[in-house]
Parts: sequence; C-alpha cells; structure tokens
Amino acid sequence: MTTAFLIYLGIVFLMSLACFVAYGWDKRRAGMGARRIPERTLQLLALFGGWPGAWMAQRHFRHKTQKASFLIVFWAMVVLHIAVVGSAAFGFAALGW
Repeated sequence: MTTAFLIYLGIVFLMSLACFVAYGWDKRRAGMGARRIPERTLQLLALFGGWPGAWMAQRHFRHKTQKASFLIVFWAMVVLHIAVVGSAAFGFAALGW
C-alpha cells in the first residue's frame, strides 16, 4: 500500500507541475493574443491529478479565476478526483492491500 501511495503522490506532483506550466503558458498566450490551450485540456489535467497545481496556478497567475462556468467544472473535477481516489483507497484497504 505504501508503494501505491508513493506512486500516486508522484503522479499528482508531476500532473500538478504540468498543470501549473499549462496555466502559465495559457496566460502568456492570452496576453499575446495567440492561440490558447483549450479549457477542456486544463480541466482534464486537473482531473488526472493536477488539480493542486491548477489551483496554485490560478492564484499565482490570476488566471481562470473569474469565469464561473470554468470554476464550476474545475471544482467538480476536484471532487470527482478525490471521490475516485478515496473510493480506490477504501477498496484497497477493505481487501487488505
């Protein structure tokens, strides 16, 4: 179980880093009037473990903090991610892993 937890933390760290960079890149592209990263991509990065990095990037870059529809989906992705990981952890614990 410890190995699985460390792997999970590693994935969250890497996805958070990728998400943070993606938000920064998107913010920069927005300022230049260039082609942006699709919101769907940012949401999927958050769902697959990058939500801590996305949340930090939103605060750091002041990016994607005003659009209510984006924030609703973002927080839904956070809740979904936590629910899936929590369910998996509970299931593994019930199996004695």
